Amino acid sequence: MTPKEVAAALSSGEIVLIDVREPIEYAAERIHGALLYPLSTFDPAELPRDEKRPIVFQCGSGKRSETAFNAAAKAGVPLRAHMRGGIGAWKAAGLPVVTIDPVSGLVRDPG
Repeated sequence: MTPKEVAAALSSGEIVLIDVREPIEYAAERIHGALLYPLSTFDPAELPRDEKRPIVFQCGSGKRSETAFNAAAKAGVPLRAHMRGGIGAWKAAGLPVVTIDPVSGLVRDPG
């Protein structure tokens, strides 16, 4: 899926967005509403199951999310897709991310 397709589906509650980056990456910037399930400790059995809202994976560039998608598909998890281009493509599309101000430590959440 493209970032704009993911944004629309996330906004309408059609999907569960799973971020498979590492905790330090997620802490630095993330998509509002994305749940963290790092690929380094990834277990498809631990993913949330919601038959009405299939999972879409995202990462930094699209490589790790594709790996997670393939592993979860083999495990029979209800899936929709993975986001092409990751959070980099999300930002390039002008979509908002949650960040932490490095000076104050305050969370900036435009979502």
